[in-house]
Amino acid sequence: MHSKRRLIEQRLKRVLTERIRPTVHARTVPLRAEIWNAPGEPVPVAAGLAAPYRPVQVGHRWGPAWSTSWFKITGRVPEEWAGQRVEAVLDLGFDVTGAGFSTEGLVYRPDGTVLKALNPRNAWVPVADPAQGGEEFTYYIEAAANPALCDSHMPTPLGGPPPWTTGGGNPGDPLYRLLRLDLAVFDTQVWELAQDLDVLGELMLALPEADPRRWQLLGTIDKALDAVDLQAVSASAPAAREILRPALSAPAAPSAHRVSAVGHAHIDTAWLWPLRETVRKVARTLSNVTHLMDGHPDFRFAMSQAQQLAWLKEKRPGVYARVQEKAKSGQFLPVGSLWVEPDTNITGGEAFARQLIHGKRFYLDEFGVETEEMWLPDTFGYNAAMPQLMKLAGVRWFLTQKISWNTTNKFPHHTFRWEGIDGSRIFSHFPPVDTYNAEITGAELAHAVRNFQDKGAANSSLLPFGYGDGGGGPTREMIARAARLGDLEGSPRVVVETPAAFFTRAEAEYPDAPVWVGELYLEFHRGTLTSQLRTKQGNRRSEHLLREAELWAATAAVRGGFPYPYEQLDRLWKTVLLHQFHDILPGSSIAWVHREAEQTYAEVLGELDGIVSAAQRALAGEGERTVVFNSAPHARGDAPALGASVRTTSVGRPVEPVRSGDGFVLDNGLVRIVIDARGLVTSALDLTAGREALAPGAVANLLQLHQDFPNEYDAWDVDEFYRNTVHDLTDADDLRAEPDGVRIVRTFGDSRIEQLLSLRENSRRLDIDTMIDWHEKEKLLKAAFPLDLRADHSSAEIPFGHVKRPTHTNTSWDAAKFEICAHRYLHVGENDWGAALVNDSTYGHDLTRDVRRDGGTTTTVRLSLLRAPRFPDPDADQGSHRLRYGLVLGADIADAVREGYAFNLPERTVAGAAAAVVPLVTADDDAVVIEAVKLADDRSGDIVVRLYEAHGGRARTALELSAPWDTVTETDLLERPLAGSEPIRPGTPDTTALPLTLRPFEIRTLRFTLRAGS
Repeated sequence: MHSKRRLIEQRLKRVLTERIRPTVHARTVPLRAEIWNAPGEPVPVAAGLAAPYRPVQVGHRWGPAWSTSWFKITGRVPEEWAGQRVEAVLDLGFDVTGAGFSTEGLVYRPDGTVLKALNPRNAWVPVADPAQGGEEFTYYIEAAANPALCDSHMPTPLGGPPPWTTGGGNPGDPLYRLLRLDLAVFDTQVWELAQDLDVLGELMLALPEADPRRWQLLGTIDKALDAVDLQAVSASAPAAREILRPALSAPAAPSAHRVSAVGHAHIDTAWLWPLRETVRKVARTLSNVTHLMDGHPDFRFAMSQAQQLAWLKEKRPGVYARVQEKAKSGQFLPVGSLWVEPDTNITGGEAFARQLIHGKRFYLDEFGVETEEMWLPDTFGYNAAMPQLMKLAGVRWFLTQKISWNTTNKFPHHTFRWEGIDGSRIFSHFPPVDTYNAEITGAELAHAVRNFQDKGAANSSLLPFGYGDGGGGPTREMIARAARLGDLEGSPRVVVETPAAFFTRAEAEYPDAPVWVGELYLEFHRGTLTSQLRTKQGNRRSEHLLREAELWAATAAVRGGFPYPYEQLDRLWKTVLLHQFHDILPGSSIAWVHREAEQTYAEVLGELDGIVSAAQRALAGEGERTVVFNSAPHARGDAPALGASVRTTSVGRPVEPVRSGDGFVLDNGLVRIVIDARGLVTSALDLTAGREALAPGAVANLLQLHQDFPNEYDAWDVDEFYRNTVHDLTDADDLRAEPDGVRIVRTFGDSRIEQLLSLRENSRRLDIDTMIDWHEKEKLLKAAFPLDLRADHSSAEIPFGHVKRPTHTNTSWDAAKFEICAHRYLHVGENDWGAALVNDSTYGHDLTRDVRRDGGTTTTVRLSLLRAPRFPDPDADQGSHRLRYGLVLGADIADAVREGYAFNLPERTVAGAAAAVVPLVTADDDAVVIEAVKLADDRSGDIVVRLYEAHGGRARTALELSAPWDTVTETDLLERPLAGSEPIRPGTPDTTALPLTLRPFEIRTLRFTLRAGS
């Protein structure tokens, strides 16, 4: 038999594209349109509705970049269309981009209520069903002229903050042209035929060529196309559908894979658009979703990111009311448990806890829903503390698909249990469809089944469907596909249901799911650990100042009635959490987003400094003594951890450099640092251990410049071949001694670096204070420390602990981790001696090791200081920066933890009368770190203390509260009693201590109720 497969496949494609789909809206009359161009930023809806409009025609050019134009659309239903389903088909200038990557519009009725949205994949608006002849209507469209920045990934000025210019330099050049303004009859039979052919055609193409079902479908489709009269598609559609009916009725095999389809629209809280545009994207997407729900009661839609719903409540209350209505009907499903979908590599531990607290609390308060899943489809790797944090927030399940983006190793499971650093396990699923923007196509379903790693043991997977990234959500075509694929031969069974229904079934189906231990490292997007330093610095400083503000405000409130700033702290926390979104904090958004973030961080830091200063002044009293406040969790000098004392001795002064040949020596009796004429560290001697830290002949604090031009995503990626080209910055323009240390100035290219190397009394830490005027392009700057030690692993701080990673490259999994994340410290060591690098704003690091000819091992640790990617922000990281890092000699893990906190939480001095401020809470074991001290969110006056074991071992401590307490209760992160936890009362009225035992890296939250009158 001669094969006509390709001929029929090509026939189907052309007939669908050129004849059937266009006939869905074949009967048309033109609509009238008027325009008003809003000046500047978007205006309130009432202003748009009341604006002065002028007539325009199809072909009118509109919309300079980021501007808003309002269209007034009016029409009249022809008399002969009475009883028909009538829609408006409106093309604002849509191109081939995704739903949310160019122009979009939100359609309003004259009374200001929202109808639905328009985008390149959803260009229709309902008018009447059934229509009345002669019926007139008016709609208003708030149209956003968002530039399509995703098309080329080439540097563009259009992502910058206002004012904007196009390539021609004119900020007024319009980007879009009106292409269609029609009133049309919606031909239901033709539309249904298009869906039938679409589903069967996709299934046919997805099946193996040797499968008989593929050939049966080919013949059936061929016959159906024969039945279509291309000059009378509408009249012939029912006959063609009848030919297809048996093929659509054939049931799936009993063993068919089950796909749980969940409506979804991943909306990046900022990325190739600013925050203000995301507010409108949420309104547009959810107006479409709720409209779709009206006609499809079985449709289920899951939405994460409480922040976006909070915006909707504030900015678009009408749409929000519709969302709440659909939540009550069980169609709209709040998921995710987080305030935003944050970066989980860089976000600090306490901040990640607050992501869960504020996210879950919003869903509880607004929807009465206790979310049980973490929904993070697009974040760039997942830290190993997350399972414990999820468990402590009442989260049972975890979902992502991002690890499918690995470029070296394929992850071995799609359904598994994820074990964190403390031993907590969370049931987890990676959708094998490998996208969070599925359209329920045959190709996607075939890939999901073929790709599923857990066949035999399990037979279920989840598929999030709907246009995303820029929003858009599911369409009626996707719903139609799901309905036809519910039980269809050759296809997996597709069931539209909730994430909770899927996870409950999957967990029961796979009780012995395999276990993955440790971080979920994404072998991609490693550059996000370094891009946009100012954004990362703003986050780091904000996280630590929030700690200080809560600590000192709580202490002052308990000690002297200081008014605890509940509302202010709540608002500031939410602002910081917002900016931890996974395209803001990683540095992968347009310039507008990052410049705005820098301004926001400056405001946040100013407010937090004000809270800290006011609380400390209240605690110090009026006087002339120098009261030193220590917000670090370890004592230093005279100041106790989390307390204050009057400074009685001078501590920690920098030692003065001593000239040695052409260089200088810094020596404090514990450590001796030798700096040569080039300003490079040639020796770092631990005098106590009698051990040289640096490898023979090597120099430390060596600044190295690499070419940095990744294959695909500029701001996101550092590709391994960057190491092939390196320029060591060894020439010094200036080298001089100062009272505080040794200053070195280097220039290269168009940039300048000035560093102060200092060593304080009684310290083992060499501090390096760095000022950089950076004007390089597509370069990566690193600082190298080649250490004379044989370390088989590094220990990098992550939230609430640290993770060990091999320093070797034995396996492809090890080799792929050529750039790693560490928070405040990175430690390497042998059994009896080690060293740590600490920093105040750096996250990207790399380690290499080599065996020298003398038999010794050089372990080189490097910090990634700056990058200069050109997309999406062509001026990323340009300009002046200040950052600090330090080398700690003779350090074990305890030293690394202590120095990391101290480096990021400097002492504060206040003039006052108090001889001391007794810490509100103390722990007598350095391994137990008190991470947060605050007043309870319910404003009861209870004190909440969060602590964890930081060294990786068992710890016993006596936790002491300096205020008389009545009961203490262990709680979850939301400050609710843990299941089975009973309030504990002190053994005697004078008891202030609570004995605790902690497992390695265990996190505990304790809530103290104070004794009445205390």
